[in-house]
Amino acid sequence: MAVGISYVTLGAKDFDAGLTFYDRVLAAIGWSRFAVHGAFAGYGPGGDGAGQTVWLCRPFDGGEASFGNGTMLAFGADTRAEVDAFHAAAMAAGATEEGAPGPRPQYTPDWYAAYLRDPTGNKLAIICTARQETSA
Repeated sequence: MAVGISYVTLGAKDFDAGLTFYDRVLAAIGWSRFAVHGAFAGYGPGGDGAGQTVWLCRPFDGGEASFGNGTMLAFGADTRAEVDAFHAAAMAAGATEEGAPGPRPQYTPDWYAAYLRDPTGNKLAIICTARQETSA
């Protein structure tokens, strides 16, 4: 039996700012908040918590939330337009630029992505690997 990733947790130095950011940004790719349990908020596609999820939280131990160097959460997109929309929503919500939307042929010929940091400093990516449609 294959087991996939169930969830990813991102620490939030400012939980309320994190909620505002992720509510706006994840809506660009059809994700929404499905739960808040104290200092944890869950997001997923369809807004029901089924499948892979992302949880925003205040650290359980009460310590300072921090991010790791080289740690990144990458969301998948079906289209390049979704990459662009996610990036635009993130920048409008206070993200810091780490790489504007565009092709990254050094990874694969169809790799189209954007990279940013949320207001807390967590590094995020949004990636589409679908072949670009060309007009005839």
